[in-house]
Amino acid sequence: MTKLELKGTWNEAKGKLKQKYAHLTDNDLLHVEGKEDELLGRLQKAIGRTKDEIRAEIAAL
Repeated sequence: MTKLELKGTWNEAKGKLKQKYAHLTDNDLLHVEGKEDELLGRLQKAIGRTKDEIRAEIAAL
């Protein structure tokens, strides 16, 4: 998966990520269409995983 498939399911995925990583803020999880790399960068910094690991985790939600 090269692009995050977030349209339509992002609110659900965001809720699950907040449950798993309670320290994430709304700003960490802010998704702006076309700026997936920024989102991944914020998540990478916040949870200490690679972008590929984060993509896989979001896809598994």
